[in-house]
Amino acid sequence: MRPNRPVTAILCAAALALTAAACGPGDGEAGGDAKPTVAASLPSGADGIKIPDQLKEKLKEHGIDLEKWKGGAWKNWKQEDWLREAGDYVNPIIEDLWNPDRMREADKTPQPPAVDPDAGKDQGVTDPTPSPVQAKAVNAPYHASVPVSGKVFFDGPEGSMVCSATVVKDPAHPGKSNMVWTAGHCVHAGKSGGWYRNIAFVPSYNNAGKPAAQLKGAPREQVAPYGVWWSDWAQTSDQWIANGGPTGGAGAPYDFAVLHVTPEKSTGKSLEETVGAALPVEFNAPAVTKVAGITATGYPAAAPFDGQKAFQCADKPGRLTLAAGTPVMYRIGCTMTGGSSGGGWVAPGSDGKPALVSNTSIGPAKAGWLAGPRLGPEAKGIFDAVSAKFK
Repeated sequence: MRPNRPVTAILCAAALALTAAACGPGDGEAGGDAKPTVAASLPSGADGIKIPDQLKEKLKEHGIDLEKWKGGAWKNWKQEDWLREAGDYVNPIIEDLWNPDRMREADKTPQPPAVDPDAGKDQGVTDPTPSPVQAKAVNAPYHASVPVSGKVFFDGPEGSMVCSATVVKDPAHPGKSNMVWTAGHCVHAGKSGGWYRNIAFVPSYNNAGKPAAQLKGAPREQVAPYGVWWSDWAQTSDQWIANGGPTGGAGAPYDFAVLHVTPEKSTGKSLEETVGAALPVEFNAPAVTKVAGITATGYPAAAPFDGQKAFQCADKPGRLTLAAGTPVMYRIGCTMTGGSSGGGWVAPGSDGKPALVSNTSIGPAKAGWLAGPRLGPEAKGIFDAVSAKFK
């Protein structure tokens, strides 16, 4: 797994209706204070989807014909047509796009920046490389063990891709959050690309922890027991959008993103009500040296894993500084690979209770350790902005 992408950006998505499944490459960031173009699920009729005039105009500005888009034009990844700016993101819901088989087959991971195992040795404060910690399978059913964790599916130029993510609390809607935390490179390709498409979150994916062979032809209720939630708004850091890239860990200290989601098939309940849990985000976590231990959760998809099961690594974090003047990152020993990017890192918060303190961002070519951003003012700004959009 090799994701790193720091930047502050905002995504807006309109809920329409389609289907897909896989894991792939990508890094992302974005910035600004853009307004959402659309933030609602749109009904589909026998002839297709009703499109709000606001969304039609937004797409028209970029030469996108929505009828053609829903018919497969979203697969066009010409650089000049790839929406990149923070306020340009559109993510229409394509009902049943992410069907069980497409989800199972999604096996690409956003290309994480390749990082030298010795990165940061001479730049700022960096602790010795941690010893590898073997990832352990999460006990099934996942909803009983890690109800806040899940898998992110999306499409990029290389095909269908996957990452991991966490349900987080929304202070504007206590007990009824629709907010999800992941990595910037799981939503935006960084300085050389734009926003990924068909971004959707599946909490407790493959809840029973069944092997891939048993998931072939499995009903949707088994693969996505708590539904498929499309991102109708997203935001990542400006640093990620401006500097995020596939090499050198560029943008990694700001490689985080917040999604606001809406259910593909509405039940009248929020995401937090549906899964029964959400984690607070700790933006004032103790210094790295004062954190006794961190637990990272994700769905690693690159060999020797296959992306169908959830795993965890627990370790005392060390410090990693990639370049002078950039924030120090948390680093732990862990053998999880691509696909675990964006997965939540949990540690005691300021009140002593479990809180999200980081997310998986980068790792070396040969799995052995992972690093994640320490969440500070930039991350809080993104979080607050997404929360405020849906008050």
